[in-house]
Amino acid sequence: MSDTLRPDLWLITKLIPEGSRVLDLGCGDGELLRLLTLKGCSGTGVDMDPANLVAAMRSGVDVIELDLDTQLGEFADDSYDFVVLSRTLQTVRRPRQVLAEIGRIAVHSVVSMPNFAHWRNRLRLLSGRMPMSKDLPFKWYDTPNLHHSSIPDLEPLFGALGMVIDSRVALDATGRAHPLGNVAANLLASSSLYVLHARR
Repeated sequence: MSDTLRPDLWLITKLIPEGSRVLDLGCGDGELLRLLTLKGCSGTGVDMDPANLVAAMRSGVDVIELDLDTQLGEFADDSYDFVVLSRTLQTVRRPRQVLAEIGRIAVHSVVSMPNFAHWRNRLRLLSGRMPMSKDLPFKWYDTPNLHHSSIPDLEPLFGALGMVIDSRVALDATGRAHPLGNVAANLLASSSLYVLHARR
């Protein structure tokens, strides 16, 4: 694993089978897709940040600029094997609609999101301050995060959209699998990562 690679991205590469067609929504500089090509995967990245788009293109990643809230209809039904939405769901305006679109574009998906109910966030709220952590690194006035969720708040939304949780990985503050696994995940996990499939 590269010293600069986010550990959760390394974990995602292990979860996606060789040869998969992958759509990475909120792909950043395309690092995940570059890694997945080593497994024979092909894919497309989507981002809105001009610097990320340029960095991804320079490294040979196919990337397009689209608004996740309004333009996912550009992708045909079942046009990919996996859709990845890593640390991005909390930044969109309409998370329910984005998740529904993911289930249309691919049967399988990997979704990760910060856990607002992590014990450090709770402690900071008890002290009268808005939470800040490695997963929530922004001040309240400049955060791109529009929606905060706990694990028990997020999981019913998957079910309501016909998305089945195949596995959940509780992540610690470094982005690695939490040593206690899913034990007391809503309290101990800094974020959570899900492998999902859409019921058809």
